Amino acid sequence: MPRRETKRGTDRTPLSGDYDVLICGASFAGLAVARELAGSGARTLILDRYEVGERQTSACGIPTTWLRAMGLEESLQQTFGDLVLHTPHGSVRWKLPWTFSTFDYRTLCALLRAQSAGHAEFETAKVEGRIPGGVRTDRGDLRAPLIVDALGWRRILGLGDNVQPPEAFLSRGLEVHPHGRGEDMELWIDRRYVRAGYAWSFPADGELRVGVGSFDPRPPVKAETVQLAQDLGVPPVRYQGNWIPHRIRPATEGGVFFAGDSAGHCIPVTAEGIRTALYFGIACGRELRAVVEGRRTREEALRRYHAFSAEHRWKFEAMKRVQDLVPRIPPRALVRVLQGFGRQGVTDWFFGHYLRIAPPEFAGPAPAADRRVAVAA
Repeated sequence: MPRRETKRGTDRTPLSGDYDVLICGASFAGLAVARELAGSGARTLILDRYEVGERQTSACGIPTTWLRAMGLEESLQQTFGDLVLHTPHGSVRWKLPWTFSTFDYRTLCALLRAQSAGHAEFETAKVEGRIPGGVRTDRGDLRAPLIVDALGWRRILGLGDNVQPPEAFLSRGLEVHPHGRGEDMELWIDRRYVRAGYAWSFPADGELRVGVGSFDPRPPVKAETVQLAQDLGVPPVRYQGNWIPHRIRPATEGGVFFAGDSAGHCIPVTAEGIRTALYFGIACGRELRAVVEGRRTREEALRRYHAFSAEHRWKFEAMKRVQDLVPRIPPRALVRVLQGFGRQGVTDWFFGHYLRIAPPEFAGPAPAADRRVAVAA
């Protein structure tokens, strides 16, 4: 679980300066952007309110191929080839065409940060908003021609006032992290726990990540999470919760690049936002690298990245339609629908297309690693 390590008191000295790139947010998307800038010569500063890896806000699961593609295998905790779905009227086991893995958040962030270490600075600071040519933090103002908002669903650097929950297009999730072991990745589509949404249990090598997610942000889910934990015979301890975007948003605005949850890069239905944060963070970082190396103007990079994200909109909107449909299926019919999707040909087709929303081969090796290989040769 997260350990608080953020600087306090006299350690929080004033912060100022001019950089080539400011990356606001040091989780999946922000660290992926920094990874792609490694070796470019850019003076890059990563900012976050917390130390790298300090504040986990998800169940930390991802297609295993993404961990391999990015050289993050050391963070892997447990791997699953099946998905077990429970309904009030029966359970179904789907054999997946690829494996899914849980991972340790702190380890993954440390590994990802290492891919830009020596090429990007890091400081703990709370980003409070925009100023002309830069950002305001609780430690001072910073400036750069290239700015990335990877701060999460609040979209801190967006123009105008952002709609806040429960009116915003968000789902909500809460989970507990008791000690325990399991062999299966399990989901419950059961109105005892949530009317519109699902519950889950993800084993992670000695820990169970047990939670409830609601597509409707209004009703609280704490009592339901406690009930699920009790039904599974585990204590409801070590809580963790977050809001989850389920609408894709513009990836650029007012000259700022947005990646991850700040751009709504989270797949509806499944609420899977880690590999999409990595995917769009990589795409953003590659555009910034082209600007730093003089191959593209900032305006060209903004247009290209915006278009790249927008090309994926229909995929996210298609998954949102599925999300809206699931709660309308009568419970007795739901198990038959899930059994139909459990036919191997159907499962392979669906999850094959699902993986293509953000394919792992897009990642490639870290640019700094490429450079070291080239020099050695």
